[in-house]
Amino acid sequence: MADTVDTEALHAWIREFARLIAEHKDLLTELDSAIGDADHGINLHRGMSAVVEVLEKESPGRPAELLKRTGMTLVSTVGGASGPLYGTAFLRMSAIAGDAETLDGADIAKILRAALDGVVARGKAQAGDKTMYDALAPAVESIEESIADGQPLGEALDNAVRAAEQGRAATVAMVARKGRASYLGERSAGHQDPGATSVTLLVAAAARALA
Repeated sequence: MADTVDTEALHAWIREFARLIAEHKDLLTELDSAIGDADHGINLHRGMSAVVEVLEKESPGRPAELLKRTGMTLVSTVGGASGPLYGTAFLRMSAIAGDAETLDGADIAKILRAALDGVVARGKAQAGDKTMYDALAPAVESIEESIADGQPLGEALDNAVRAAEQGRAATVAMVARKGRASYLGERSAGHQDPGATSVTLLVAAAARALA
């Protein structure tokens, strides 16, 4: 894997995320039917399909432009909580990317940290709330540690995927404290969080595509 990521590579990341969402759409909706509105997979699939279409038409020239268009499209096309959360995440990434033509490993860690901060600002989630935070936060912490230790971006992203997967698995035993799932109280335990599941796909897509 290359340690420098350009707009084309980020575009490949977005396309891979869209592909994974389409592939896991029914699973995400099934997970959401147990503790939410049963629309997570449907909504995200609609939003990512729109993103792919927009990016193909507009061909953004810089990383920040691509990330901004992705975020704006998700906000405008995805219903429920997913649109604002994912949209904010990508808009925060765009702000950090700035005018850069390419991003290195440290930059990727920074934009993912900004995405996490955006999710927290929008959703007020904390560790253990049974949300996407519980998978994204470990992934961000992992890639920051890996990059700080001098690991190549590919290895750092692989480590981040494993951290996200562990965080996702941990949501099964949690009692939800945010969103519609929180209305179920103790009955929300025993179910994997759909948001943690989809954001793990986002990290997995990055590991696969940012080569």
